[in-house]
Amino acid sequence: MKRLFSILVIAAITVLGAYNLKAANSANTLPGTIVTFVQDDEAAGDELEEEELGFHQELKKRFIEGGPVFMGIVLLCLILGLAIAIERIIFLNLSTTNTKKLAQNVEDALNSGGIEAAKEVCRNTKGPVASIYYQGLDRADESIEAAEKAVVAYGGVQMGQLEKNVSWVSLFIALAPMLGFMGTVIGMIQAFDRIEAAGDMQPSLVAGGIKVALLTTVFGLIVAIILQIFYNYIIAKIDSIVNDMEDASILLIDMLVAYKNKKRV
Repeated sequence: MKRLFSILVIAAITVLGAYNLKAANSANTLPGTIVTFVQDDEAAGDELEEEELGFHQELKKRFIEGGPVFMGIVLLCLILGLAIAIERIIFLNLSTTNTKKLAQNVEDALNSGGIEAAKEVCRNTKGPVASIYYQGLDRADESIEAAEKAVVAYGGVQMGQLEKNVSWVSLFIALAPMLGFMGTVIGMIQAFDRIEAAGDMQPSLVAGGIKVALLTTVFGLIVAIILQIFYNYIIAKIDSIVNDMEDASILLIDMLVAYKNKKRV
């Protein structure tokens, strides 16, 4: 939302600059209107400042009107969801490694120094791919089948670490609009209670209550949209790392087979 708001402000400034340029060109032909254009520019700047200030005030006002109970819970969903999403994004970015470079380094160490040299390369490299390589190399002395089983088993462990706490983000995505809908339904019930108590269907009697009731749904949907964007990015990042892990596992098994055949010769 901040980015969208910034884009809107930049667009408004661009339009205002075009207006100023037009005013300056007109001033060259009509010198007597310079003061008028300057006043118009100042008025436009004041109006833009008032609109920017009004947006924040309006957002704060609507949030307060929604009520502290459901709005507070919706805000808590946003805060917790963003905290988990940011933590996952940082973890996934740190877990991303250059798989091709790692595979080349492991292969060079394997050919020059053997299994222990290749394991040392994996120890000095962070990320799930390096951990999988280390587990496979650790079982390489037994057999290729044992190394392959170790790679598959530890790959599942690493995938679980990548997906840790992601389900909470999806929970908050579903929970925020549901809480908003619940607040709306409760607000509508209260509005009908006012109608029943008054014994008359007056628009002014229920319009305020219905408006406040709908605000919880609006903010719940906003929270869900924001968290959904982060969730999709996290899932895409996990899929990318898992694909790298699978490709790296195949490369490792091929390297071990070639190493075993070379030793036999």
